[in-house]
Amino acid sequence: MAENNIINQNGLLTKMPVKLDDNNIIYNLLLKSINSDYLNNKDIILNKYLGHNIKITFLNKIYCVYCNRDIKKSFNSGYCFHCFRKLAECDSCIMSPEKCHYHLGTCRDPKWGDAHCMQSHYVYLANTSGLKVGVTRGKNIPTRWIDQGAISALPIFKVTKRYYAGLIEVIAKQHLNDKTHWQRMLANKVEDIDLITCRDDLYAKIEQEIIDLELKIKQDFPKDNLKNTKPIEYLNNNEFEVLNLSYPVLKYPEKVKSFNLDKTPEVSGKLQGIKGQYLILDTGVINIRKFAGYMVDILIF
Repeated sequence: MAENNIINQNGLLTKMPVKLDDNNIIYNLLLKSINSDYLNNKDIILNKYLGHNIKITFLNKIYCVYCNRDIKKSFNSGYCFHCFRKLAECDSCIMSPEKCHYHLGTCRDPKWGDAHCMQSHYVYLANTSGLKVGVTRGKNIPTRWIDQGAISALPIFKVTKRYYAGLIEVIAKQHLNDKTHWQRMLANKVEDIDLITCRDDLYAKIEQEIIDLELKIKQDFPKDNLKNTKPIEYLNNNEFEVLNLSYPVLKYPEKVKSFNLDKTPEVSGKLQGIKGQYLILDTGVINIRKFAGYMVDILIF
């Protein structure tokens, strides 16, 4: 409820929804109700409150983002231990798609795999804290890059399933980083990179390995090579342009201090910006996604 420009709401933290509106990144702070009734969810457009004071108070309650179980500790950004061990979206192949075992018949949830993994994926280059390679579904472009705090990104391969994207990523990681140094990303200590040149350089370096991978895919997965269907497609035909991203930030921190709600249940400061899934305060930064499922009270004034 807003009165005299004061916002005071409570609920469960979630990964911040983002959207790109005419090159402007819009961040929502979504506080969910315990029963996940969307009508009771509370939505705060954070861009409106840059320069305002914000206080986040952890109310010492955590709920699983999937089953709503009351828990003492969360795993993988919001899950209870049971869901973490059971759900397909928490399997190791999500972080490492080359470990996909769907084709072996051992997927935790084949229906989930059909919906999320057995569809077109992209291998991309992004400039987050420097040049990196990554994997995403087409549906997650450009939110995947925004969540990582990328200032520019470019898809370079399109594949017919997530597993193949992971195999290409493994090849590319011999030449490129696949991690983001979050402190450098939040301090905005990032130099501009010509992603087109980087793409063409990488194509040249891994050309033979991609040829070998395509041959192996044809041998191991003959059904994926139906007429007019290519399991791996180069994206050097101007299908995608480099996407440059600018974040709603008034001032980047010189030194990055991270808050942990488990150790510091009350976090407060002036909202200087939002980048990735982080709120940048004049007192430190907090990763909202990390604390999904935490019951909090939010005061903005």
